[in-house]
Amino acid sequence: MSRIKELFVKKKQNVLNVYFTAGYPALNDTLPILKALQDAGADMVELGMPYSDPLADGPVIQSSSARALANGMTILKLFDQLKNFRKEIHLPVLLMGYMNPILQYGFENFCRDASEAGIDGLILPDLPVYEFENEFAKLIRKYNLDFIFLVTPETEEMRIRKLDEQSSGFLYAVSSSSTTGKNATLNQQENYFNKLRSMELKNPVMIGFGIKDKSSFSKACSFANGAIIGTAFINILENASLKEIPVRIRDFINCLK
Repeated sequence: MSRIKELFVKKKQNVLNVYFTAGYPALNDTLPILKALQDAGADMVELGMPYSDPLADGPVIQSSSARALANGMTILKLFDQLKNFRKEIHLPVLLMGYMNPILQYGFENFCRDASEAGIDGLILPDLPVYEFENEFAKLIRKYNLDFIFLVTPETEEMRIRKLDEQSSGFLYAVSSSSTTGKNATLNQQENYFNKLRSMELKNPVMIGFGIKDKSSFSKACSFANGAIIGTAFINILENASLKEIPVRIRDFINCLK
């Protein structure tokens, strides 16, 4: 059983998944941030691989991605940083990114190196389900990686079921059809969230986009197994020194609970 599946067996509600960009705010901050998140009580981490054209991301995450690239972060550098991270980090860690740099790296090479490093799953928003089924799924499964698809308020029920069937780990329910960091109004999406809950899906559901504080986290968790926070967390990391990072993260996580 994967770490992600084990997490949802042990914890059915209020699962906190935190996103941050690898190599931000400084190139070598990735592991200290992972450790600080684990120590502060995060349940899962979504580690963003910086890319020059992150279509699903809003301006804050785009800016962190540009900063990380300027710092020298690459997929190869990230895997080098993650080489022994499982000696200290025990919570599930996913990689989130886009297909272009992964294809340049070599898709099977990427899956192999991710698996060998101890990564648990992948979120690739620009990988279509048809290509996943017919070309990439076998490689992802060969290396025992979970794969998470995204659904939106506009996704039709038949397609939601299709994406749920192809996903493993959890299903990522985008709260609105916008980029990350927008002030999505969760109250306006109650019908959508209730529909997902009533469908008795195979996977747990995590809600993302617009989750930024205790109120929005609690609201999202009332409809799903948990929620994903990205932009608000990136904001608290801005200009943080290595010494400040654990304190800022502890205070941020405490404010959510």
